[in-house]
Amino acid sequence: MNISDETRRLAARAEAQCAPQFAEIDRVAQRNAEKMLSAFQEERVSAAHLVGTTGYGYDDLGRDTLDRIFARVFGAEAGLVRSQFVNGTHTITCALMGILRPGDLCISAFGAPYDTLLGVIGVTGNAPGNMLEMGIEYRQVDMTPDLRPDIAGIREAVRAKNAKLLMIQRSRGYSVRAALTVREIGEIIRAAKEANPDILVFVDNCYGEFVEEMEPTEVGADIMAGSLIKNPGGGIAPTGGYIVGRNDLVEAAAMRLTCPGIGRECGSTQDINRLLYQGFFLAPHVTAQALKTAVFCASVMESLGYTTSPAADALRGDIVQTVEFRKPELLRAFCRGVQMGAPVDSYVTPEPWDMPGYEDQVIMAAGAFIQGASIELSADGPMRDPYMAYLQGGITYESGRLGIMLALEMLRKAGIQ
Repeated sequence: MNISDETRRLAARAEAQCAPQFAEIDRVAQRNAEKMLSAFQEERVSAAHLVGTTGYGYDDLGRDTLDRIFARVFGAEAGLVRSQFVNGTHTITCALMGILRPGDLCISAFGAPYDTLLGVIGVTGNAPGNMLEMGIEYRQVDMTPDLRPDIAGIREAVRAKNAKLLMIQRSRGYSVRAALTVREIGEIIRAAKEANPDILVFVDNCYGEFVEEMEPTEVGADIMAGSLIKNPGGGIAPTGGYIVGRNDLVEAAAMRLTCPGIGRECGSTQDINRLLYQGFFLAPHVTAQALKTAVFCASVMESLGYTTSPAADALRGDIVQTVEFRKPELLRAFCRGVQMGAPVDSYVTPEPWDMPGYEDQVIMAAGAFIQGASIELSADGPMRDPYMAYLQGGITYESGRLGIMLALEMLRKAGIQ
């Protein structure tokens, strides 16, 4: 590949500095792989589970067993794993609106949630059927000046008479705050339930699965959701989402996905079961590859003087890595370089566009086998100050490393590194 000797030397130095972080990532991956294999064995998975159904999908052995495997791995009572979830936002919406009723108060624990959820809530846009139109109230507890959770504010908010659900977003989204670790999520949950034992806690777990040894459902979350084209799909699941948690809450979400009275009983899997099983099994390893790519990116960019978050040696709560460029042309150059490192559409030049569900134009480098798969190497960001690139994924560290090196070449060739 057309990568200069200077960039190769820079990459080698940065990689050498990542050895302690890489060793810890491998340790966590080994622990999560053990949990995964144990769940598959306990559910006695066989070739019969990998065959799908058609039509209504009644008594789909593979589908129902995969629900239980997800529940086991995430330490939950029940699971709902479906290809019918079109994306993470849809999955989260089914969880929220399966539980919430007119007059209930939904509280965001850590500032505003991800951009696309603002439309679901009704904070932005005026889409029919949003939560505010349905009579569901919304309030958010803003983060503290040092960008941490406001525990006192959360305690006060959940004491409201109609408070029903506290929503915690694990990843940073398109904000400048850091992702939450499982320990921090547990602290929020404990504080909320001390103030109001009846409050339900939902966690948006997107980008966070298998980054740590434990998951939010193991520290008190009542219900949790995520996308299968992110970490838990292992780069193989072609679509879908999952919900895990308390059995009654998962069932309520299933009623929202299908309809009251049907719930989890219907939904054919056709030819997708094997892909979902195999992708989930590989997920701890693939997540580790993405984490190594992120750490390497941080190490390289820090050596050039850029501001990154998390720092290369920081504790991580998700796979997302940010690089602050401050100028739109720098963000464009970086994303174009990442696109050049993709196995699919490497010749395409990313340009900012009006992406549905976002207030600002978004530039996105995403040359993936699965369209929009964030576990594959991608870089994107809204075209607004401070012009941050949000890098995620890398189904192999080796390819992720090359993508970062090509991004450096684009910055250098543009003369703006």
